[in-house]
Amino acid sequence: QEQLVESGGGLVQAGGSLRLSCTVSGLTFSDYNMNWFRQPPGKEREFVASIGWDGARTYYADSVKGRFTIARDNAKNVLYLQMNNLAPEDTAVYYCNTRDTRAYWGQGTQVTVSS
Repeated sequence: QEQLVESGGGLVQAGGSLRLSCTVSGLTFSDYNMNWFRQPPGKEREFVASIGWDGARTYYADSVKGRFTIARDNAKNVLYLQMNNLAPEDTAVYYCNTRDTRAYWGQGTQVTVSS
């Protein structure tokens, strides 16, 4: 059974850092491009970052470019999101995602940034 499990969220002050992880099972992780999305309170889910299957290419939303870094470890089946210089507007539930004939989502991890 395919499973994506996020971890690493929490409460942090503005300017602080967090590293999120997403552990994938039930899929051949190294075959998949991977994404991070987030859903701020009361808003739609939005794209944050993506990474190619081999880690060679990465893409970022303008709002996080230069502050967030997406990475992966194909030997461990883990996707990461390093978040630096966090701001209150980064407060959201963060989800990892991939797709083939269907979309796969984790349960999300809450990130709260206090001002």
